[in-house]
Amino acid sequence: MQLKRVVVTGLGALTPIGNNIEEYWNGLVNGKSGSAPITYYDTEKFKVKFACELKNYNTEDYFDRKEGRKLDRFAQYALISSDEAIKDSGLDLDKLDKFRTGVIWGAGIGGLETFQNEVMNFAQGDGTPRFNPFFIPKMIADIAPGHISIKHGFMGPNYTTVSACASSANALIDALNYIRLGHCDVIVSGGSEAAVTIAGMGGFGAMHALSTRNDSPETASRPFDATRDGFVLGEGAGALILEEYEHAKARGAKIYAEVVGGGLSSDAYHMTAPHPDGIGVVKVMENCLRDAGIGIEEVDAINTHGTSTPLGDVAELKAISEVFGKHAKNININSTKSMTGHLLGAAGAIEAIASILAMEHGMVPPTINHTTVDENIDPSLNLTLNKAQKRDVRVAMSNTFGFGGHNACVVFKKID
Repeated sequence: MQLKRVVVTGLGALTPIGNNIEEYWNGLVNGKSGSAPITYYDTEKFKVKFACELKNYNTEDYFDRKEGRKLDRFAQYALISSDEAIKDSGLDLDKLDKFRTGVIWGAGIGGLETFQNEVMNFAQGDGTPRFNPFFIPKMIADIAPGHISIKHGFMGPNYTTVSACASSANALIDALNYIRLGHCDVIVSGGSEAAVTIAGMGGFGAMHALSTRNDSPETASRPFDATRDGFVLGEGAGALILEEYEHAKARGAKIYAEVVGGGLSSDAYHMTAPHPDGIGVVKVMENCLRDAGIGIEEVDAINTHGTSTPLGDVAELKAISEVFGKHAKNININSTKSMTGHLLGAAGAIEAIASILAMEHGMVPPTINHTTVDENIDPSLNLTLNKAQKRDVRVAMSNTFGFGGHNACVVFKKID
C-alpha cells in the first residue's frame, strides 16, 4: 500500500529556558542555561541542590484552583503545551473529524510528585488509609493524553508510550505510523515530565547519575566535555501536531517539516548503562534512515541524546561516526540538553522541536558549557560548541535513548 505523507503543522513548548515556542527558541539560539538552585523543596540534606525547573510558572495562571488541584504538574504541562500547538496549527476543531484525531503522548514516570506526597502523608499518619480520591487519576502516566482528548473531544487513538527517556520519541513514531497507514488525519503528540521532586532527585542521586556541580549549576550540563560528571534533571513538555500531508494542504496549513521516518532498537545490555560500542545506537540510526529512505550524505544536523554522562556521550558519538563515516564531520552535531537539562520522558519531544526550529530558522543551537577537550572524542566532529551556527538544514535527526536500553530516532525533512 502507498503510505501517506506526514507533516508537522503545530508546535508547543514549556521548558526550563522558555514557557512557549518563541521563548524556547530564543533560549536555544542564545545558549541560555536553565539550570539553577532548586526552589521546590529544602535541599539542605541533598547531595545535588540544583535542577532545570520551569521559571515563572504558576498553576493558577493556566488553571482555576479547583481544576489545578486535580492535575499533577506533568499533566498540567501536557495541557499547556498541547493547547499552544493546537492554536499554532490553525486547526478548526469544529470541522475536524474527531474520530480520526488522536493523542499519543510520552511520559517516562508520570505523576511522581502526586505519588510521593500521598505516600508521605500516609506514612506520617496513624496508619488509617486516608488518600485523596484523585490520587490514582492524577498519578497514572496515561492521564495526560486523556485530559487532552477530553478537553478537545478527540476520539481517535489515545494512549501513553513509556520507554523512560525515549518515551516521547516513541510517541512521535507511533503517531507517524498511525497517520501514514491511513488510520488518522491528525494526532497530537509529544511528552511531559515533572520529576524535579524529593523522590525524583533522591532516586537519580542515589544512582550517581546526576552532576554534583553545586558551585556552578548553570555550567553543570556539559555534554562532550572531558569534565562532565552526570546529567541535570529537567522538567516541562513539548507538543507537536502531526497531520496527513493532503489534509494539511487542503486547509492551507503552515507546514514546519515532514516527518519522514522513525527507528527503534534495543541495547539489550544493561539496566542503565549504554553499550560501550554503541551497537544499539548504530542500529537505531540505520533503521531510521532506512525507514525514511534517506541517504547518510543527506543528513545536515543531529540533535544527540547527549546527556552529559561520561559513558553515554562517547558511545553515541562513536556510533554516529560508524553510521555516517566520512560524512560525520560535515554534520552539525549538538546537544540541547546542555541548556534544558534532561526532561526524561519529554526529552524526545522538545528536542524534535529544536531540530524542526533549526530547519525553520537556518540556525543550529549550540552545545554550551564546553571548556575541555575529551581525548576519547573524534576532534573532526562539529559539536556546535558554545555558539549557534548558521546552517541550511534540510534534513535533521533527533536521537533519544532510555534506561532499559530503549533507543528511538526520528528524522525530519524540510518541505518545499
